[in-house]
Amino acid sequence: MNWSLIISILLNCLRPGLSIVLNDDCPTLSDADSLSQTQLINRLTHGCRYDRLERPITYSVTGQRLPVDVYMRAYIYFMQNLEAHDLQFKIYALLQMRYLDPRLAFRNVSPKRRQPIMGEQQLRDSIWMPHIFLANERDSNTLGLTEKDILTSISPDGTVIVSNRIKATLYCWLNLKKFPFDEQHCSTVLESWMYNTSELVLHWEQKRPITYDPDLHLTEFVLQSSWFNETVINADLSDLRHGAFAGNYSSLSFTVHLTRVVGFYLMDYFLPSMLIVGISWVSFWLQADQAPPRITLGISTLLTFITLASAQGKTLPKVSYIKVSEVWFLGCTLFIFGSMVEFAFVNTIWRRKQNVPLKKLNSKHILKSTISPHLLRRRSQNHARSRSFSGSVPRQSDAMSLTSANAPFNNYLTVNLPITTITEGQVLSHQTTRQKNISFQTSSSRRLEVAFIESALDDNTAASTAKTTTTTPASAPSTIEATPQSHPPTIDNNLEMDYNGWTTLTSQEIAIWIDSRARVVFPVAFLIFNMFFWTFVYFI
Repeated sequence: MNWSLIISILLNCLRPGLSIVLNDDCPTLSDADSLSQTQLINRLTHGCRYDRLERPITYSVTGQRLPVDVYMRAYIYFMQNLEAHDLQFKIYALLQMRYLDPRLAFRNVSPKRRQPIMGEQQLRDSIWMPHIFLANERDSNTLGLTEKDILTSISPDGTVIVSNRIKATLYCWLNLKKFPFDEQHCSTVLESWMYNTSELVLHWEQKRPITYDPDLHLTEFVLQSSWFNETVINADLSDLRHGAFAGNYSSLSFTVHLTRVVGFYLMDYFLPSMLIVGISWVSFWLQADQAPPRITLGISTLLTFITLASAQGKTLPKVSYIKVSEVWFLGCTLFIFGSMVEFAFVNTIWRRKQNVPLKKLNSKHILKSTISPHLLRRRSQNHARSRSFSGSVPRQSDAMSLTSANAPFNNYLTVNLPITTITEGQVLSHQTTRQKNISFQTSSSRRLEVAFIESALDDNTAASTAKTTTTTPASAPSTIEATPQSHPPTIDNNLEMDYNGWTTLTSQEIAIWIDSRARVVFPVAFLIFNMFFWTFVYFI
């Protein structure tokens, strides 16, 4: 029996059935023009022709295997304000990617079909897609109600365009050193997840890769500008964001430059804080012994400002560096606290019972006498004692002003006049000198006790005359009488001028003087602080 002949006959009988099975496993594309879009896609993506787990493979002229070029475009619908406490921001955007897959080209098999094949998520799931992720995302999802907002288009030449509407919460590191006058730069980073640069390369589209909705507005920020970039990320085993595969991965990014609008902070923080600081200065117009209203005013303004500042700081993260808002808070707190310290200072001076001697009526000597009154009082007493040792008789009023421990409160300025021995021939000249001193003190806006000075002058004249009469020896009367006519006694002008400068102020007068100076010093100092602060904010 010829077995070879029998086998050949059986094969010839089975060949039509095998061809039918092969045709059923790999459908033909000969009648592609008569097929629907779904039928054509099903045949193009059939397992005998297409493997969706394998990327499109193209070769150069030299036969080298080329990576897939994926072109990206982003359209920003909406941007939510930066959340400073969470260091994040949200975007609603349309991300579009474009690449070439020659396996899906139908121009040759269906020449009459010139329109691209359109579909949604089902069409996208049937073809190969590059896996691209947001490297700085905290959360993201595709928008859509009943169906996800995914648009897929396949052109006759095999160009695939996939568009997704997404909502993403992205991480953004904020630099809050100049808050609330800060400018932030927040980036959106796209990277290839699976394929390194030898398999896939990302590019931005040549024309308008980043566009924004014309109606895009932010409530707290202003979008100044934006830019995009193409980079390569070098991942090693210590970087697990690419699935623990080492290599160079293609990356795209676009950055937005945002400037904070300060109108809200000016009206709700800076302007109220200025008013609170100004209110704390009202205590300078209250008398120094009115402790209850001045203490209540100081504490109320301080607590109000602390509450205002703490409410504003709750929305910010706890950073290690000093912010501009904290500098402003510290400066205003110091001015409010300084007004309370000034009250404690003047109230302490007001309650002193001793008058304070002054060498000159100026700010320097008043402050020195206020800080160390006992030292100056001791100096003035020593000076008066040295004058008495030189042969002068001190006036009763001078001794009382220098040694009295419980001087009553009065609004008079007392002048300690020189104590000298005056004869009858010198009364007129000394009266002229006293009147000049009185005119000088009146020009300093101080009230002088003119009647007291004149009476003291008369008393000194009578006392000096009586002393000359009683203490002169009887054996030399002619010498004493001739003295005022031929050689009048000389007075040390330098010592007299030095002692003429000593005056006496009550503690109440010094307290009122300090309050009057504080009304000017505090506003001027706050104005200088504002000049430095706003210069740093806008010009540095």
